[in-house]
Formats: sequence, C-alpha cells, structure tokens
Amino acid sequence: MARLFKHGEAKELPLPGRRAMEIVSGERGARGVTLRLVEIPVAKPGDRSRAAHQHLEFEECIYTLAGQGTTFADSGEYDMRPGDTLLMPAGEKHVTRNTGSEPLVLLCFFPVADIAAATREPGVSSRTPKQS
Repeated sequence: MARLFKHGEAKELPLPGRRAMEIVSGERGARGVTLRLVEIPVAKPGDRSRAAHQHLEFEECIYTLAGQGTTFADSGEYDMRPGDTLLMPAGEKHVTRNTGSEPLVLLCFFPVADIAAATREPGVSSRTPKQS
C-alpha cells in the first residue's frame, strides 16, 4: 500500500553541522530506502567543521535543491549547485560544506532502510569496517 509522508512528520536527527530531517526510513515503515532532507547553514567564524564520514556498505545519492556547496571526497572535490546530483560510492569518505551565502539544501537518498548500522562518522558512531 502506498503511503504519503507529510513534511511535519519527518524526524529531526541530532547530527552535527547540519539540520537533518529523516522523511522515510525503516523506522517509518520502509523496507529498503532512507530519504533525508538536509540543510547545511552558512558557516560563521568560530564554527567547528564537521568531519568526513562514510557509508560502508551502500551508496548515497545527493541532490542539490538550493544553495551552493562543495563535497570533499576521497576521489576529489565536487562543486554542487541546484539541480546537481552526486553519487557517492560505498566506503568513500566524504563531507559536504556550504560555500555560498544562503543555506545549502540537499535531498539525500540511501538504498537501505537503516543507514546508521553501516555508517561511520566521528562523534556520532563508533562502527568499524568489516574485516576481510
């Protein structure tokens, strides 16, 4: 059965350096998808920068709705503008910073219902990669 998710129902996540609203996830009934709306504010003097993080077992698709920023990843730097989409491979460390004069607004899609189980972010999770 289809389900409509209203903006006011999204769960605000206590993540550093951004406002993250989880719209769809396993916690909200999805079996294989997580969708987040993320807003990264304009940096102010004295703000602490967020550290890079990685999703160990799945990709992340980042769509820019508004503002401008740069994603710094193991594979390079990617300037983001409205309408741009960045596909981040599983395991690649990355962080997105606001480089503009207005909030950077992103829609982040993950092909799993629970991203916390396979995400490593300093100060948020202590998960370590699987050993081969």
